Amino acid sequence: MKRITCILLFLPVVFFLSDAWAEERGILFHEDFASLDNWKPFFFPTIKKHTLYSIAQEGGHHILKAESSASASAIVYKERFNVYDHPRVKWRWKVASVYAKGDARTKAGDDYPLRVYVMFEYDPDKAGTYERLRYAMAKMRYGEYPPLSSLSYVWSSKDDPERIIESPYTDKAKMVLLQRGGKNVGTWQDQEVNIVEDYQKAFGIKPPLRARIAIMNDSDNTGERSVSYMEFIEVFGR
Repeated sequence: MKRITCILLFLPVVFFLSDAWAEERGILFHEDFASLDNWKPFFFPTIKKHTLYSIAQEGGHHILKAESSASASAIVYKERFNVYDHPRVKWRWKVASVYAKGDARTKAGDDYPLRVYVMFEYDPDKAGTYERLRYAMAKMRYGEYPPLSSLSYVWSSKDDPERIIESPYTDKAKMVLLQRGGKNVGTWQDQEVNIVEDYQKAFGIKPPLRARIAIMNDSDNTGERSVSYMEFIEVFGR
């Protein structure tokens, strides 16, 4: 969806320091969703109905619960990170349903019951004159440079032969279809990705140095409803 993809590219940068023990293990952060203290909500100005994010219990441990109903909003982790030091991300997720009208290749179907955004930081030293001007204007408006590009790891509602496809709205956003269709609906699925490798496959170049992570369940385009869950998410090194 154009407004969400574009607005997410303008999220402010917030710093967060990891615990020493995690760094020693090569883990930048491990979020088990005991609370949402490490996350900040992000609402889209043109979308009045927001997705609800809350902490639930399953099997004696905490999980993130995301509920949408013709709605959209995101939660953003407070940290940006060096993608070359910590290129790997893993998580466990589950969705109760997919969207009948969901289609990653169309603007009208650009909704997902759950997705993990990785937003890569813009570097003015590597930009051309026009791009520097455009990003400088954006910084004046939003207070921070918008990211250069993004990978969106999605639970797609339809099956698709391709793993990585371009957003129907912008070539600066690539969609990585990790789960496709309803085959695994209602079951926990483990995912592990290498964002540096995926970025090179998606864009044909090496990624910018730093990135941020967001989680979203959105259904404002399709007008449908979904409930989805995440047990943990972790960013770590090689």
